[in-house]
Amino acid sequence: MRTINREYMRSVMFGIENSLISTAGLIAGLSVGSKDKELVVLGAVVAILIEAVAMGVGEYLSDDAVQELDKIKRHPDNSMLSGLLMTTAGTVAGLIPLAPVIFLDYPTSLIVSISVALAVLFLLGYVKGRLLKTNPIKGGIKILIVGGLATSVGVVVGLIFKV
Repeated sequence: MRTINREYMRSVMFGIENSLISTAGLIAGLSVGSKDKELVVLGAVVAILIEAVAMGVGEYLSDDAVQELDKIKRHPDNSMLSGLLMTTAGTVAGLIPLAPVIFLDYPTSLIVSISVALAVLFLLGYVKGRLLKTNPIKGGIKILIVGGLATSVGVVVGLIFKV
């Protein structure tokens, strides 16, 4: 069995988790705050692309700085690949909660968007647990709870600042 590169695993996990959580929270907040489908789609697309690029660039720059600092006393990672993995993971994951908003009407779109995002977060934690030989159910529940709390913030902000 091949060894999983720790840094690449971290990049992909962070990209997926961050994009699913922030996009679901953004969609929830915009949906309950405005109910304007075009606004929700525009805000989500802009957020997904900007966050994915920012995460990828941040990953590349921080990984590059760490490698310079310790002169690669650990596994020689490819900073560019780490950044690309995070950008790709963030973009794809962000599209998951956006798809229901594009294809369904409010409030069904909001319910499906949040439900699917939370289900994928649980699945991500489960898969991580299996890959790392830890308790997959515990891993899934942990990411599900954290993601759910973050999404709740989006709902609360949308309700407070309705337009």
